[in-house]
Formats: sequence, structure tokens, C-alpha cells
Amino acid sequence: MNLYVQTLGCKVNAVESAGIAALFAAQGFTVCEDPALADVILLNSCTVTASGDSRMRRALRQLRAAAPDAVLILTGCYAQAFPEDASALPEPDIVTGTADRDRLPALAAACLHERQHICAVHAHSGGFEALPPQADAAHTRAFLKIQDGCDRYCAYCIIPYARGRSRSLPLTELQEALHSLRAQGFAEIVLCGIDLACYGQETGHTLADAVQLCAATGFPRIRLGSLEPDGLTETVLQRLADIPGLCPHFHIALQSGCDRTLRAMGRRYACADYAALTESVRQLFPGAAVTTDLMAGFPGETEEDFAESLRFVRALSLAGLHGFRYSVRPGTRAADMPGQVPEAVKRERAERLHLTGAALHREFLQRCIGEPHEVLFERERGDGLHRGHAENYATVLVPSQGEDWRGSIRRVQITGIQGASLLGEIL
Repeated sequence: MNLYVQTLGCKVNAVESAGIAALFAAQGFTVCEDPALADVILLNSCTVTASGDSRMRRALRQLRAAAPDAVLILTGCYAQAFPEDASALPEPDIVTGTADRDRLPALAAACLHERQHICAVHAHSGGFEALPPQADAAHTRAFLKIQDGCDRYCAYCIIPYARGRSRSLPLTELQEALHSLRAQGFAEIVLCGIDLACYGQETGHTLADAVQLCAATGFPRIRLGSLEPDGLTETVLQRLADIPGLCPHFHIALQSGCDRTLRAMGRRYACADYAALTESVRQLFPGAAVTTDLMAGFPGETEEDFAESLRFVRALSLAGLHGFRYSVRPGTRAADMPGQVPEAVKRERAERLHLTGAALHREFLQRCIGEPHEVLFERERGDGLHRGHAENYATVLVPSQGEDWRGSIRRVQITGIQGASLLGEIL
């Protein structure tokens, strides 16, 4: 029996898809690359934006057209947040959300035996859904979800309704997963979650406890996924700075560099707090790369507000930013706020964010020239250059010299820039 998996949305979704695929593999399924060859198809949905919902519906239609007789499963955030709408879609045979996905192989088997429509969206019980830890052997780093859910209820975000309350993978289970992944030979572990900085808060632990466990398991490199700024306390940062192998790259979500907009969003910090945090990070992790997310066109955002936001991120000398347009998300407070910004204005502001991010990243790369960096190599590109990532997450290209450095960490002297990447030489 063949399984085809398609994932929409964030890195957490991708990690979960791999875990679900492992559940099916344990029942004898083989993952295939062509939906037309699949007996069971799984679409893992995202619902961060309304446009994401449109992509999900389009993907369902395409998958059903490619495999009319396959059992089609819709899972993920959209189904959890909007179960009635998801169940009313004509394409999926099985609809399930972000809980109890260990039941999916049994549900698929029942549907293969006797075709039926199954809606199995359940409320979160409060426990952490621990899917099998999986890492693609074609990659050099392993991703592990250690936190799920969110308690923030920011004005623009539907995710707390799609993911439930914040909860964490217990340290004992984390240790088992880490040993399994390290035994597979991965040199780098990437910890991820919906609100990763809040790891362990319900049990009296912190993110530093999880990172310490990674180091104790023997991972040469430990990398953190996206973080919320108010979760990175000075105490946590101090502990993280003492852990060997933690990569000095921090993607810390900002969303706006204007205090008025931050208050309207329901964010729990001011710009001064964010600036102080970045300064602490740089003091504790010399040479650290700090990147961020920034939104354009939140309801009520004026041109002056947006210009203030741009000035703020430029003054921080960030290593780069991910800029995006605000998208109306039904079911959130922001969807009903006055002062909705016209789409044309949002597009124009998002383009300015993109240009600002590119300029910041270029300046960051310039600062790296002449420095030595530890690079984890991933693949030879076919043009004589080997590609890898430095500890600060900069992409580094090095002439391969006919050698295969895949999966190895080598010290590289940075000599220049090519596009959005660094050029270097092996030391």
C-alpha cells in the first residue's frame, strides 16, 4: 500500500507530517512521490491566513483529480479550527485536526475496507501529541517538535484555536527521541514548536532544560526554531549561553516596530523590550545573527506607523527579516477591527519590507567576510560548489575539490559573497 503526503504551512507541520508517515510505515505503507500511485493521500493543512485556506482547497481538488479512488485525508490546523467547514468539503474521506493523529492508520484502513466519510476532529485533551521522531536521511539536520499550542491569542492569529493550549514534550520522552535521532548520525538537531520559548512552562521547566538535554545527548550542533520575545527571559538566555553547541542564530518574532501597532495586535512587549532583548543576545552570544518576522498592513496601521517600524528594524542591524502582508483571518479580533488597510497598500508595504530585509541580510553577510565559521555541509550543488550552513545560519558555498563533505562540520574562512550566500575556503 502506498501513502502520499503533502504539507502546507510551517516547519512544525512538516515535522508532524513525517511523524504521521512513520505511523503508516509501521503498518506496512510505503511513502510514494506521485499521488496518482497512492492508496492513501494525506494533506496536512495550514490556516494561518485565508489565502492558505484557498491553497488548501485547491490542493484537495488537485489531489482528488490525480487519484479518484484513493482515500484522501485532510488533517491539520484548518480542520481543527473549522471542523464543520472542513467536514463539508467534498474531496476528503477523512477529516481530522491536530489531535489523536495516531489513529489515522486505523481510520484509513477502515475507509479502505469500506469507503465512508469520517470526521474525527477532537478537542485537545491537554497532553502533548508525541508522533514518532523522524528525520529524512537525505538531510543533515533532524527536526524535532518539542512544544505545541499557544496561550497568547494575538488579535490577528487563529492558531490558539487550531492548536489548543501550550503544552510540551516531557523531558523523559524528549531524551528518548534525541537518542534515537543521534543514533541515526545527525550532527544537528533543530528544536521547533508553535511557541517554542514557552517550552516546559506547565511543568516548571524551561527551554534551557531541553537544550541542555540535547547537548548531553551528544549533538554537536543545536538550533532553535522561531521564538517569541517575551519567553526569552534573562535567566533562560544566561543558561543557554553556557550550553556548548547551541547555534548563535535567533529568529525572534517582532511583527511590528511600532508600539501603537503592537498594542493593537495584543503583543506582550514594547519596542524597547525587543531592543533590549537583541542587545542581551548579542552580549551573551558574540556574533549572533538575529532575524525576525514583520507584518505590513495590520488594521489601523498608518504610513507613519509603518515608517516607524522600518526605522526600528534598520536600527537593530538584524541579519534579515521575513516580511509579509496582514491577511484577514475570520474568527480573530483583527478581522472585525476598523481601519482595514487596502490590499494595494499592503502589497506596497510588503515589498518595502522585502527590500529592507534584503539590504539587512546583505549587510550581515558583509560583516561575515574575513571571519572563520563552522559549516555543516549538506550537498554538492552540481556546479562544483558544496553548500552548507554556518552556525549563524548563513548559507556558505565552498569549492568541493572533488570531495564529499556531506554531514561533516568543517572550519571555513569566509572570502566573499555570491547572491544571498557566503563564499569560503576550507581551513
